[in-house]
Amino acid sequence: MNRAALLRALRFALPGLGILLVLGLSTLLWLRVALNPVSADETPMVFEVPRGATLGSVARSLKQAGLVRNERALIWWTRWRGWENDLRAGYYELSPSLGARAVVKRLVSGRVRTSPVSFPEGWTAVEIAAHLEATGLADAGEFLALVNDAKFARSLGVPADRLEGYLFPETYRLTRGLPPEVIARIMVKQFHSVWKRVAPLAKKRGLRMHDLVTLASIVEKETGVARERPVIAAVFHNRLAIGKKLETDPSVIYGIPNFDGNLRRWHLEDESNPYNTYQFPGLPPGPIANPGEAAMRAAAQPAKSDYLYFVSRRNGSHWFSRTFEEHESAVLHYQRLRRRGPPPPPPPKPDPEPEEAEEGELAEGEAGEAGEAAGAESAAAEAAAPAAPETPPAAPEAPVEEAAPEAEAGAQP
Repeated sequence: MNRAALLRALRFALPGLGILLVLGLSTLLWLRVALNPVSADETPMVFEVPRGATLGSVARSLKQAGLVRNERALIWWTRWRGWENDLRAGYYELSPSLGARAVVKRLVSGRVRTSPVSFPEGWTAVEIAAHLEATGLADAGEFLALVNDAKFARSLGVPADRLEGYLFPETYRLTRGLPPEVIARIMVKQFHSVWKRVAPLAKKRGLRMHDLVTLASIVEKETGVARERPVIAAVFHNRLAIGKKLETDPSVIYGIPNFDGNLRRWHLEDESNPYNTYQFPGLPPGPIANPGEAAMRAAAQPAKSDYLYFVSRRNGSHWFSRTFEEHESAVLHYQRLRRRGPPPPPPPKPDPEPEEAEEGELAEGEAGEAGEAAGAESAAAEAAAPAAPETPPAAPEAPVEEAAPEAEAGAQP
C-alpha cells in the first residue's frame, strides 16, 4: 500500500477508532461508578442467597435491597471474574457501604452470618428440635425425622437406630438455611470429639458406647447439683451390680407419650412402656436425653460408694441411703413434710472421691437394674453441697400428711 492509500485509510478509520475509544472509556467509567458502594451507611443487613439461586436473581435482590447500585454491572463483573456459578447459599451480613465487588467476594467466599444457639445438658431430641424451630434454624418435624432415621444414625457412627443421646449439648454457631441433616451432623461430630476423651474410662469399666450414653443420660436427668453426678452414678452402678431395678422416674416419663407433668402410680405399673425401669431390669432401651461430658465421665467413673437409694432434699441436692429402711426414713423426713415448711438439713458429709474403675465391673452389654431414685431437680441449686449422710434422719413423731405413693420410691422433683 502506498503512502497516499494509507493516509486515506487512516482518515476514514480514525473517527471510528476515536468513537470506540470514547465508548470504551465511558463504559469503564460507568462500570467503576456502578460497582462503587451505594452509600457510606455501614448498617448491617441480613441477605439470603437461596439454594439454587441464579446470578441474575441474586443481583436483582441485591439491587432491590439497596446493597448495590446496578445489577447489570454486578453480573458483568462477576462473569468477568469467572464466578457466575460460585455463589454460595446462606445468610450474609452486608451493608450499602461494601460495594458490589466486596459483596460478590463475600457471597463467593461463603462467609455466612452465624448465630449462637445453645442446647443445655439433658435436653431431649424433641426439645432440641423445638428450639431449632423457635430460632428459625430448622423445621422441628424434619429434624426429628432425621433423629429417628436408623440409616442416617448409622452413617454418623452412632451404634443405635436413633440419634437421641448423641446430639451433644453445646453452644454452636449456626447459619440460617443449613439443612437439618447438616445440623445433626455437626452435633454428632461434637459428640464423637468428646467421646475420644471418655472412651478410655468406658473401656476400663467394660462399658460399650451405647450403654454408657444411656446411663449418663439418666444421671444427667437425675442431677440437680453438679457435684453429685458421680454419687448418683454410683447408686445406679451399685444397683446394676446386684440386680436391682433402676426405678428412675425420668426414664419412665421419657416413654410416656404426651406426658402431662403428673407421674401416677399406674404409669409405674405400665408394662407397655419399654422405658419403665420399675417393671424391667437393667438399662432402658436407649438414652432418655442428651448428656454432657460431665455426666458421661460420672457414668464411666462413679464415686466409691455403697449407696443404693437417694431422695430429693427439696433444694436441688439429694440424701443418699444404703438400706431401704434408711431410705424410707429419709423419704418421710423430706417428702412428707412438704406443707410443714422446709425441714432442717442434716449434717453434710464430704463427697466420696470418684472410684478407679475395675476392669469388667459392669460387663459390656450387661442388663442391670436400678434404684428407687427419680426426678431431676432444677440446676438453680448448683452451688448447694450434696448430702451424703452416715445415717438417715429420724422419722418425726408428729402426725404428717401422707405423700404420694411414688414418693417412697426415690428422689422426687
